[in-house]
Amino acid sequence: MSGEIQLSRRRFLKFASCAAGGLIIGVSTASALERPAPVALLGDAWSQLGPYLRIAADGRIFIGVRDPDNGEGTSTSLARLIADELDADWSRVIVEPLGLGVEAGNGEPRWTYGRQHSGDADSIPAAWADLRQAGALARWLIFQAAARRLGVPAEQIHGANGMAIAADGRRLAYGDLASAAAALQAPTTAPPVKTADHYTLIGQGVGDVNARDIVTGQLKYAIDQTLGDTIVAVLARCPYPGGTLDTADREAAKRVSGVYDVIDIGPETGQQPGYTPQAPGLAVLAKDTWSALQGRAALKATWKPGAFVETGTGALEQQALAMFDNETVVPSTARDDGDVAAARKKAARALEATYFQPWVAHATAEPPNCLVRLDPDTSVTVIAATQAPRQAYAVVQRLTGFTPEQIDIRVPRGGGGFGRRLHHDQVAEAMLIALAKKPDEIRNRTIRVMWTRDDDLTHDFYRPMAVHRINASIDAKKRVVGWHQRMASPSIQKGRGVPDERLWQSEMMPDALPAGLVPNFRSDWYPLESQMLRGEWRGSPHVTPTFATESFIDEIAHSLKANPLDYRLSLLGEGRQLPYNGRGGPIDTARLANVLRLAAERIDWSRWLRSENGLGIACAYVWGAYIAHAVEVIPTTDGVDVTRVVCAVDVGRPINPTGLQGQIAGATMDALSTALNLAITVKDGQVQQRTLRDYPLANSAQMPNEVEVFIVPSTAEPTGASVMGVPSAAPALANAVFRATAVRVRRLPLLRELARLR
Repeated sequence: MSGEIQLSRRRFLKFASCAAGGLIIGVSTASALERPAPVALLGDAWSQLGPYLRIAADGRIFIGVRDPDNGEGTSTSLARLIADELDADWSRVIVEPLGLGVEAGNGEPRWTYGRQHSGDADSIPAAWADLRQAGALARWLIFQAAARRLGVPAEQIHGANGMAIAADGRRLAYGDLASAAAALQAPTTAPPVKTADHYTLIGQGVGDVNARDIVTGQLKYAIDQTLGDTIVAVLARCPYPGGTLDTADREAAKRVSGVYDVIDIGPETGQQPGYTPQAPGLAVLAKDTWSALQGRAALKATWKPGAFVETGTGALEQQALAMFDNETVVPSTARDDGDVAAARKKAARALEATYFQPWVAHATAEPPNCLVRLDPDTSVTVIAATQAPRQAYAVVQRLTGFTPEQIDIRVPRGGGGFGRRLHHDQVAEAMLIALAKKPDEIRNRTIRVMWTRDDDLTHDFYRPMAVHRINASIDAKKRVVGWHQRMASPSIQKGRGVPDERLWQSEMMPDALPAGLVPNFRSDWYPLESQMLRGEWRGSPHVTPTFATESFIDEIAHSLKANPLDYRLSLLGEGRQLPYNGRGGPIDTARLANVLRLAAERIDWSRWLRSENGLGIACAYVWGAYIAHAVEVIPTTDGVDVTRVVCAVDVGRPINPTGLQGQIAGATMDALSTALNLAITVKDGQVQQRTLRDYPLANSAQMPNEVEVFIVPSTAEPTGASVMGVPSAAPALANAVFRATAVRVRRLPLLRELARLR
């Protein structure tokens, strides 16, 4: 996007002193140090912290975290990168979320904090490249100030736990040096970042900085924020994709005690999904949530479907199968190596399987919500949990026409994201309500849009359903010499300005394994038409293809009477680098083989053949990270019990091993819960799931007591982790179920299909 700041070692950081005698470090957006940091944002208003770092005179160190934290752990890991460079005392560090950093620049927004995005597993790699410089500059300034005060060369100063220490043992607290450091001239070159042998916090595990407030209920999520006298808005939304309002009793709603008004809002023509309300709706404005809900019920709104009535998943599956069987249908080919047709003709044997996956929702713990305070002439403040503040800004700026200085986007911690908070339909709803004509008594009051669980499940941006058909050609030496993988799904990118021939990019990775391992390999994608809104889901676009490929590799091993672990290792072959046209590449097959072996060792894979329980294994490469799951299940009369899950992961240099373990374990549990139970279904054009009773997240009895996560020590460049635990968990589970029950589950959710097949 125009105005994005590409930080590098050659780009200076800016710093300044403040009235309280502290040192402030931020990112320079123009020439080196030409402007002071935004001191006006500091003072006691810590929730509006502006720059990345402030060292207060009393020794406290305030670190601002730019990437939103919806449970990804960025509040901790990004702050640790800066704190390590500074040699800070972690017990004196206070971490605050940064709002969106934006200013005007040549008619385009200029992003003053660099990237601000989460949930794409890129926060750590991006921060590794630039955020450490903020801590390095602060350390350099502190050491220069200490050297002058102590009368020694700065090279003889080192730091530890917030103290500048001379070679003779004299020491000065950072807080005592902050004011002097802020008065120094800028360095002529960017101070170097630390080498690995000097890390004190990087690689050392620590709990989440918000953990105590979370477990004690003191943390204020987006839904808990306030901005003065607030009106609550609850919406009745059309349940039919493309539908319209039929009838509604607005007057009955207004007669409900506490209800102020009812306002019509709807999607704006020409806007991409996620930048405008999803559906026509009636917003009930009231003094509190209960009154708004009662007013919505009194509306008794009825709706009419549009010209296209959404079909159920079964009909889409039949469309997919028909396209696979129709040679006149031309798919989009993501990768084509060799000649799969010729390999199939020469094969000693051929295997084929088809896999089905349903629509799934995000079901975040905190449903969508948004708080807006609008002064029609001067400014707007928006508070929302988001994974992409720039997109929230785009919605607000388009609707108001305000300049960057007039728009304040605040991003408190959110209760889960998983891709749902990459969309900002709730922000658009709140802005349209704020801009609408309203009765005088509520004209300039703050608007809070509240979603219920019913709203959330019936108006999500769903992970698309998908059908996969895979053919494998095997030669006389039991080697896979041909692989043809076909996938059909409604593309996430449809309607988002992406050319039709590139719509497959949100659905599959062209170089995902076993591409590069099989001489004749082809991957095709077929578009399915649907009115259902869809979006990124934790691990997309790796999740659904990995379930199919890793399940099919297990089927091949069984067909060849081979140990599934040994077969995977033989398929990977000797360690080498495979080209990968995507973030994180190339693929190092030795690192993937290593996590496979580690997961197998930890679950005692030697029991695979003789155990009464079922053992399953699967692996994945995800944006530079390598992961393997091993799952153990016990067959029961009504399904299976998941007794143990082991996960081995290699994400390069781990920044916070404790946080990494939590991310992998949480993602694994999420993946297992989804695979076991979850599906969004459509009947008569409407989503049927409305509560968690209809969409049953796994309970504790269905989950293992512990997910064991083993981290491979590494000095490679770090990768992210928030999605890594998802792709290989479901196929490892399905493979374990097959070993325990002799039933091959090719359709999710697993428990429902297992009951049908047994």
